[in-house]
Amino acid sequence: MASVSTYLNFAGNTEEAFRFYAEVFGTEIVGIYRIGDIPPMEGMPAPAEEHKNLIMNIALPITGGHMLMGTDAIEGMGGPIHGCNDVHICLAPDTRAEADRIFAELSAGGDVEMPIGEQFWGDYYAAFTDKFGKHWMINCTAKV
Repeated sequence: MASVSTYLNFAGNTEEAFRFYAEVFGTEIVGIYRIGDIPPMEGMPAPAEEHKNLIMNIALPITGGHMLMGTDAIEGMGGPIHGCNDVHICLAPDTRAEADRIFAELSAGGDVEMPIGEQFWGDYYAAFTDKFGKHWMINCTAKV
């Protein structure tokens, strides 16, 4: 089923914030990946030791079926935080074809941070800023 979630960037205190949100909403964190979980990638430096325990991605259901997600936005991975880069709209289409369509249309005239493609965590993902300066992510779990 298609959905929309809110994605928040933090300056190093994502886990603290999400543990607080979990208490407020009476829910549990459903997924947590740390920067140290990222496998080595060709052409990319390994994360600094002091960043390995920071959050790469975290998810928490809040209310009305809405998923709140977040990350520690460090230098080179979306950070540092400035202006309005602390919020991304994260879409989860039902199919990869729909993900491709949305990516092509929304990213046109914008700035692509990560083109749409298969990721190490198994999903089909893209990150970009649209021509109006709004931040978007597409994360499709479907294999087709």
